Amino acid sequence: MLEGESVTALHHELQIKRSVLYRWRDAYRKEGVAGLQRAQGRPPGLPNPPRPTGEPGAAAARRIAELERKIGQQALDLDFFRRAFKRVKELRRKPAEPGATASTERCGK
Repeated sequence: MLEGESVTALHHELQIKRSVLYRWRDAYRKEGVAGLQRAQGRPPGLPNPPRPTGEPGAAAARRIAELERKIGQQALDLDFFRRAFKRVKELRRKPAEPGATASTERCGK
């Protein structure tokens, strides 16, 4: 990259995100080789995983409540789509009125 190599070409050749290549280039320009070295561990920018707090059962209870909320939302979504599909089915079955746009279904073919 420092000699003019295309970032896109390097991205395709090395299968490394362009943003990472630019970050490495900028770190090298700023600090030299030292800018490319980092301590072992989690890469910068990634959040730390949540730590269990309180009682062991409290984390499980929070997870259960979260999953129950998700199930409830999915039930609402399923109900909405069932009603929507039923409505579409009903609209397709109605006979075409004069001047109406024909259905996209093929009749007898």
